[in-house]
Amino acid sequence: MSDHRYAIIGAGPSGLSAARALQKAGIDFDGFEASRGVGGLWDIENPRSTMYDSAHLISSRTTTEFAEFPMRTRADYPSHRELVTYFRDFADHFGLTERFRFDTKVTSLERTEDGGWMLRSGGVAGDAGEPTEQRYDGVILANGTLAEPNVPAFRGEFTGELLHTSAYKSATQLTGKRVLIIGAGNSGCDIAVDAVHHAASVDMSVRRGYYFVPRYLFGKPSDTLNQGRPLPARLKQFVDTRVLRAFTGDPVRFGFPKPDYKIYESHPIVNTLILNHLGQGDLRIVPDIDRFDGRTVCFRDGSSGEYDTVLLATGYKLDYPFVDRSELAWSGMAPRLFLNAFTPSFNGLYVMGMIEASGIGWQGRYEQAELIAAYLVALERHPDRAAAFRTRVTSEPWPDLTGGYHYLGLERMSYYVNKDAYRSAVRAATQALRTDAASRPSRRSRLVRTRAGVPGSGSHAAGKAAEKKVTA
Repeated sequence: MSDHRYAIIGAGPSGLSAARALQKAGIDFDGFEASRGVGGLWDIENPRSTMYDSAHLISSRTTTEFAEFPMRTRADYPSHRELVTYFRDFADHFGLTERFRFDTKVTSLERTEDGGWMLRSGGVAGDAGEPTEQRYDGVILANGTLAEPNVPAFRGEFTGELLHTSAYKSATQLTGKRVLIIGAGNSGCDIAVDAVHHAASVDMSVRRGYYFVPRYLFGKPSDTLNQGRPLPARLKQFVDTRVLRAFTGDPVRFGFPKPDYKIYESHPIVNTLILNHLGQGDLRIVPDIDRFDGRTVCFRDGSSGEYDTVLLATGYKLDYPFVDRSELAWSGMAPRLFLNAFTPSFNGLYVMGMIEASGIGWQGRYEQAELIAAYLVALERHPDRAAAFRTRVTSEPWPDLTGGYHYLGLERMSYYVNKDAYRSAVRAATQALRTDAASRPSRRSRLVRTRAGVPGSGSHAAGKAAEKKVTA
């Protein structure tokens, strides 16, 4: 077992991935979860959950599940109810449930003089539990990326009901109402398909075009096709654009703007029912918002409409409220982390799940957890490997994780990666940490070290000292 102890914040898929990877590596840890049990946002009873009654996976079961624990359901796209059961079974099967402290909210993380972290926590609202604090050698942040609503500012004031999709649970909330949905991401389109059966009317305000991917192509879940060697980005875009046009037609004819980007340069919409309802006249597309005026919404083209409810399908923003942003090297809307997991200062904080990619699944997140675990093992048992890893991160160019795609420069795309490029880079880094290859730096690294005096080796304590030096 490890001589050091780590904390994991969050018991959703990313937190469970981290717990399983550390468990397999023989690393001691404590888990903290603000909700009643495992499952994260997939537990609709979790106060922080952004789940809604009709929610299902948008990636297929076999491309999403953990490799060592297949789902029992045969559904290609399971519901959130099946998924929270899956996570509970996963945690129980591997003995992870008892490693978490539930109904416990982490309130702060502060550095200790010896290079560790003091974690303070307390009971959630209504819980009389006393605040506690405990020192850890490091902390893995796995509290999710889809919990803090992104609420944009609009000119004027809307005097009807203004909701973010995070507050949406059931279509009955919209019964008999004139509804405007702002944004057409996957959640927005799901909710629109729900709403047409209950609302008096449904409009969707969009500012850009989208690509729509059917859940099934040629009788199979669409994301299970081309699972072998990935096609080059330009070739895949060329082929898939034409396949989708054959299956779904041109979304422009349904009222959507023409996309000003190529497919996969932003997350596609895995929902073609929205096109069916547009074709049936059940809802309509309206332009971007100009301003609110009471219950009147004015659009950029000069038109307007009267609404009872405005629903913001405007996404989420990253939030790690218990630690100072400087500790995570924030840049713009997201931390700047090596492989979306390691701070450049190697200060003992690690981030799990801050990856968004079509088809990466929970296995892709587990591989990220394996990398973190491999580094922690190397830090303790093979300090030369850990030091070489740090040197490469701080002195060499980081891997290109785009896979050749030119992603849109949007806030929500700030931590988007290509699944194949990302998993390849993570696997290579993990393999290097597990072998002596990690302690043989590349020629470029040797040159940088010779010229700049980059620290290259040491014990666990020396590694901490090097981390402090880089931070300073």
